[in-house]
Amino acid sequence: MLERLADFCYRRRWRVVALWVVGLIGTLVLSGAFGGEFRMDFTNDGSESGEAFELLEERFPARAGDTIYAVYRGDPADPATAERVAALTAGLESAAPDFVEAVAPRPGSQRPDIGVLEVQTAIIEDNEVPTAEVEAIVDVIKAANVPEGCVGDACQFQAEAGGEMVMFTEEQEFGNSAIGLIMAVVILLVAFGSVIAAGLPILIAVLGLGIATGVMMLIARVLQVPDFAPQMADMMGIGVGIDYALFVIARYKQGLRDGLDPRQSVVRAIDTAGRAVLFAGATVVIAILGLMVMGIGFLYGMAASVSFAVLVVMLASITLLPALLGFVGNTIDRFHIPFVKKDSERGSDANLAYRWSRIVQKRPWPAAIAATIVLVALALPALDLRLGFPDASNNPETMTTRRAFDLQTEAFSAGANGPLLLVSDAKGEAGQAAMGAAVSAAQATEGVAFVVPPFESPAGDAMLAIVIPTTGPQEEETERTVSRLRDAINTSGDVNIYVGGLTAAMVDQNNYLVERLPWFIGAVVVLSFLLLMVVFRSILVPLKAAVMNLLSIGAAYGVVSLATNGGWLGDLVGIPEPLPVPGFIPMMMFAILFGLSMDYEVFLLSRIREEYDRTGDNATAVADGLASTARVITAAAAIMVSVFGAFLLGDIAFVKMVGLGLATAIFVDATIVRMVLVPATMELLGDRNWWYPAWLDRITPRISVEGHAHDLDAELARVIDEETAKTS
Repeated sequence: MLERLADFCYRRRWRVVALWVVGLIGTLVLSGAFGGEFRMDFTNDGSESGEAFELLEERFPARAGDTIYAVYRGDPADPATAERVAALTAGLESAAPDFVEAVAPRPGSQRPDIGVLEVQTAIIEDNEVPTAEVEAIVDVIKAANVPEGCVGDACQFQAEAGGEMVMFTEEQEFGNSAIGLIMAVVILLVAFGSVIAAGLPILIAVLGLGIATGVMMLIARVLQVPDFAPQMADMMGIGVGIDYALFVIARYKQGLRDGLDPRQSVVRAIDTAGRAVLFAGATVVIAILGLMVMGIGFLYGMAASVSFAVLVVMLASITLLPALLGFVGNTIDRFHIPFVKKDSERGSDANLAYRWSRIVQKRPWPAAIAATIVLVALALPALDLRLGFPDASNNPETMTTRRAFDLQTEAFSAGANGPLLLVSDAKGEAGQAAMGAAVSAAQATEGVAFVVPPFESPAGDAMLAIVIPTTGPQEEETERTVSRLRDAINTSGDVNIYVGGLTAAMVDQNNYLVERLPWFIGAVVVLSFLLLMVVFRSILVPLKAAVMNLLSIGAAYGVVSLATNGGWLGDLVGIPEPLPVPGFIPMMMFAILFGLSMDYEVFLLSRIREEYDRTGDNATAVADGLASTARVITAAAAIMVSVFGAFLLGDIAFVKMVGLGLATAIFVDATIVRMVLVPATMELLGDRNWWYPAWLDRITPRISVEGHAHDLDAELARVIDEETAKTS
């Protein structure tokens, strides 16, 4: 089937290219007209914070929306300060009349020169942040600052904007995918040695990513898509798009060197490397879509967006790329780079990989033990990985949310940046008594700075109190404070009093994800094992692959833990202070990395299996398979590391975490695992690598990843004869 698809795309290349261009333009136009907004909800249905939010929404509609903090500093003895605060209050009330419910000062400041105006906002539909309204409020706050160049006592007034919605809309540098692309171009030029061959993978990745971006905005119309999803899609779309095209082009060029004409070379490339691309891409998509089983709203949107980006570039690699190769033909090596060896001069590369494999195979036990020790050492710091949600204290000081965080910490405590809410549905005197007891219990709870006196709902059927912890939202002590507070309140009476607020919601979601992470990992590992078992007709090969992939991912977790626990590595990547890792990050990293690790496993093992079927000699098959894939897989891994590593240049801590973790795992997988563990363990197992019970062979379907290259010439001749008969 793939050979027919490749031949069709080659012959009808103008039509295929036109369809892809129309698809790009169509998705961009539709996304502009019907695209949604990025949004992210931390509330879990069924959790205590979720119950608190539902009660707030029902009984305190003016308090159920988010809160924006206008934090100001000014001389309390200066009459101009009071005038500016009054003007700021009036400006906030009129900035977005349909969005702002109320503006009120927060009591309890320990610094007379620092105050906070709490801007209560309306409930936003489907958690879609109204960017224009939030930006209007932030503009009012920024305008309250004294003009630059003003001098004297009358100029001492500072105003900053804080809150989750402000963080959501504030311009932040996530990372520079352009730098990753530039690095990819350099690597491709070295790998292929020509401008045309290097340009095709870039074209495939960019065009596919353009379509994926448009579809992502349409997905945001119906699902929660977080604001960092485009960066994740960039990482994956650029990385796998270039890699998949690279594998196909490498096979195409091999066909030309073998004496095939361009049409035959395209068909052979798609039926061999294209088949592996199809299987590897499907594995990545399945692994990422596995995030949907977690039942978290924003993970649905992120999984759909990122997996679609992979799907688009995968399809482009087996349809658009054959069409483009039809235009290129034998000129694939035109515009050769002078200082790069031509393909005919690259025999030493394969010989080097072959000799290295033989060295490892000669002493497999020391190689396997040494590689395992290195991987375990890298993974050990993962035991200290602290899960939680970073707050605005990690933002650069150039951002207003960071400055607002610091001012609130000075005036109240770090916990003022993430207050907790006590919500009760009790009524009358009994309700007031229960809430009074709960407030007393909260004030006596370790980790609570103070409690704002409770007040009733407009209908008098519920009560609300605000609790300010002593520690910031991301601190581990705050999690313990939430737990202690719930224990204390649950024993204070029989009425329903819930501990809620955004900080509590983040704690609940983190606990939810941690509980389900082992199940998710287990499901992905088992499914991948079954897929590889069927493809390679082996028990030990997929089992070994699963273990090695887990070691690579463990190493990535360990490096991320080192970076986020402070110290030299954190300073190096721009995370100078210890901070927690959001619970969805390890889960997302696992889904992406397990899929990507399977990519290299499939490309390498399929060549080894092909050689084993041809020679029947396991040792030779391993060495030949490693040698034949060394240059291409090394280039592919280098591109991935460059693309992922480029996101370390951004400002946002959790995007740095993802970039660092993905780059580490790919580097480890392409070096320690592929170059040491794979040849060592396959040498130790010998022919047992390919043992497969006869009864299992009879009941499992046969799936060929590499196709049958030796049958392609006859198949292509038959296809050409059929097409000739149709047109005659």
